[in-house]
Amino acid sequence: MKLHADRHDTLAITAYGEGWIAVNGQRYEHSVVVSSSGRVEPWGCRHVEELTADHFTGLPTGDSAPPELVVFGSGSRLRFVSPALLAELTARRIGVETMDTRAACRTYNILAAEGRRVIAALILGAQGEHPDPGSG
Repeated sequence: MKLHADRHDTLAITAYGEGWIAVNGQRYEHSVVVSSSGRVEPWGCRHVEELTADHFTGLPTGDSAPPELVVFGSGSRLRFVSPALLAELTARRIGVETMDTRAACRTYNILAAEGRRVIAALILGAQGEHPDPGSG
């Protein structure tokens, strides 16, 4: 599905599919963090089960002000993480919204187009993948 941004001075998620997204036309096939302040960085996890508190405390916070909100895309289906993993963000008064990655892409674009300071932390593991492909 192709998406179009209302603003052109921020990063936008311009397309997505199973296991990939495109940010300003650049395709990514690994989990990423997209910041409305203009940064795209790899995010070192492929599945919700791999997440630790460090994944959230290590999110880029922008050059000037911290984000208002982190939109967490949990993969092909909605999966919540333990509130303990989000404690650092909560303590810093940064909101977190959890949704599947496709919904997170759409939500990020809306908020970024409104000029909000937002980060999308997106898990892009393909549907049906097991956290440990070598097991079983």
